[in-house]
Amino acid sequence: MSEIPSDKPTAPDRFAVRRAATEDAQAIARILRLSFADYRAKYSAKAYRATVLKPADIIGRLGEGPTWVATSNDGLIGTISALVTSEGLYVRSMAVSPASQGRGVGHALLGAVQVFAEQNGLTRMYLSTTPFLTAAIRLYEESGFVHCPGGPSDLFGTPLFTMSKTVP
Repeated sequence: MSEIPSDKPTAPDRFAVRRAATEDAQAIARILRLSFADYRAKYSAKAYRATVLKPADIIGRLGEGPTWVATSNDGLIGTISALVTSEGLYVRSMAVSPASQGRGVGHALLGAVQVFAEQNGLTRMYLSTTPFLTAAIRLYEESGFVHCPGGPSDLFGTPLFTMSKTVP
């Protein structure tokens, strides 16, 4: 996995993860658009709009719960957000730019969410995903998530299933 420095990255292979700010909304929207573009035809139109958020929607989410971004010399390369619920920490809106996939960015973003869960005494993380996002599912499984019953089965006509993980 790539080293995650606490300061600004200096080498092309390095990246940093930090909390997102309002001024990141446009770049987060771009990452979501790039990351899900190849899957657009597999989503219903309404589900795609709910997945690929506009900057105003992202700004709204910043007030609902934490969002993180991964940055490199190339700018913003990944994002993830979370929402504390009665069931635990709901992980949502995870995306890594296609050009940065395979560098450990997804693992680092999930790690930031897990640290947040641990610091806030949350014992469960969960997420919903679509069966056609196979690389993301593989990442979630590598990170300790398992398929679990319950949760939504579709998002505006696009199939979903839930995965969860116990936080140590």
